[in-house]
Amino acid sequence: MKIPPLNSRVETAQHTSNSFVPYVMALRPHQWTKNLVVFAAPLFAFSIRFETALASLLAFALFCGVSSSFYLINDIADVKDDRAHPVKCKRPIASGLVKIPVAIIMAVTLLGSALFFGFLHSTELGLTIVSYAALQLAYNLRLKRMVILDVIAIALGFVLRAYAGANSTQIRLSVWFVLCTAMLALFLGIEKRKAELRLLQRKGGKTRSVLRKYSISLLTRMESTVVTSTVLTYALWSAGPTLSGASTPWMIITLPFVLYGVFRYQLLSEVNDDNPDQVKTERPDEVLLTDLPILLTVLVWVATIFVILLLKHNGLIQ
Repeated sequence: MKIPPLNSRVETAQHTSNSFVPYVMALRPHQWTKNLVVFAAPLFAFSIRFETALASLLAFALFCGVSSSFYLINDIADVKDDRAHPVKCKRPIASGLVKIPVAIIMAVTLLGSALFFGFLHSTELGLTIVSYAALQLAYNLRLKRMVILDVIAIALGFVLRAYAGANSTQIRLSVWFVLCTAMLALFLGIEKRKAELRLLQRKGGKTRSVLRKYSISLLTRMESTVVTSTVLTYALWSAGPTLSGASTPWMIITLPFVLYGVFRYQLLSEVNDDNPDQVKTERPDEVLLTDLPILLTVLVWVATIFVILLLKHNGLIQ
């Protein structure tokens, strides 16, 4: 079972060229779900103070702004290639609904605002945003065309998001949780490349140059290594304080949710016989919002963590 897909957002933008909708769509708001990682630090520290919530929301908003600025920059740089792509040609900039000069102004405004308010809040948050911006610049200019380094760059982006949440709230992250975040992000990046490569093999056409250096067999071996590392690092974190992980060993009961989520995502990465031209994991940002089992798993996982931390906070468990 799944929630209706978000493809209609493109069609909506195409039919509302005189409104603000194409400009909003150019920011790729559906990809802001990636920035939810900034809430990891206060969630797992069970810091529910108003100041913490406000600082986390600020970090989330700033990362949405800086990530959208680079989505705009990326779409501007790749406009010719996107117009030759069967799906990306419908993006607002590629389709001409958003003019390139306007997109440049939007990107500069968003990036500048994110840096200003980041440093205004704290030096640590500002430096984290600078690091993320530098990583995105390197990715767009070079790293996205370099095999293996492209998915590593994606993973580093998620790690910086996690640190942004920690730096904005002055909360320390466990090394195991940071490693698990990196491994999970690598997993998503590898699955995305697998999906893109499968679609290229089936449908042909022009696509990103780095895919020529990948093969399904290589990506499958990389996936196997990363999945093992993801589960292992999460298990070490959830084992509790003994291993410098979570604040309570009761977190180990959340491990089955992680296992199911990873296995479910792998299932979605397989070619669907009913629709062989669609591989869902080509757009991992949409899977969370469109696949009901994964969405429910994440919600139950978060709820379970909250209950465990609440019980610990009240001294009912160790």
